[in-house]
Amino acid sequence: MKDKRPLIDPNYPDIPLYRQCELLGLSRSGYYYQPVPVREEDLLLMNLIDEQYPRTPYYGVRRMTYALNQKKYQVNHKRVSRLMKEMGIEAIYPKPRLSTNQTEQVIYPYLLRNIIPSHSNQVWAADITYIRMHQGFWYLVAIMDWYSRYVVSFQLSNTWETSFCLVALEGALERSGPEIFNTDQGVQFTSEEFTSTLKQAGCRISIHYNEERSHQSLQNMTPAEVYLGGKQMCTNDF
Repeated sequence: MKDKRPLIDPNYPDIPLYRQCELLGLSRSGYYYQPVPVREEDLLLMNLIDEQYPRTPYYGVRRMTYALNQKKYQVNHKRVSRLMKEMGIEAIYPKPRLSTNQTEQVIYPYLLRNIIPSHSNQVWAADITYIRMHQGFWYLVAIMDWYSRYVVSFQLSNTWETSFCLVALEGALERSGPEIFNTDQGVQFTSEEFTSTLKQAGCRISIHYNEERSHQSLQNMTPAEVYLGGKQMCTNDF
């Protein structure tokens, strides 16, 4: 529509305006349409959603709304739903493995409590961050040795799939391997492909269950909020 409107000359004497619109396949209402600029508050919310999404791509509309509310932005789920649709963002869920018992879920412990690395390749850690571009994002995964702070491997991707994390992991394991591999509970790091590669390499898997992720079983509060805030859970809800 924007490409066609400049082709119309309302002052052209031989072809009336309505006929020019017909020839270009453009309605007259479309010719007169003026796009509504994005409100400054919506831009702010979209930037916040952009920042939250790479950290918790499994957040749907309601959990994203709760995350924004926790940051003191009073917004309802209808508005968040509209903004996420405009941004082309939706929650990423692990695909079901129909050949296994869906009630089974491997829970890996956090192994780094009270551990101070004393040598290289004792502990590796991985994390994902995003690089904001003019249009969209690039995602960066880095694998780092905790003792030396050396980046063993990294990989860039313009999609949020597990494959680019796996490429970084396989590249790192070609050089060496850690005793313990620590990550957060992101869907890429807890996927079957990623964890099975670590197991085959003889790595012990450690998952850092961070303080930001909220839990429905905790009335959408984080574990840290419940523990540090001393909030009591309502047993009637279970």
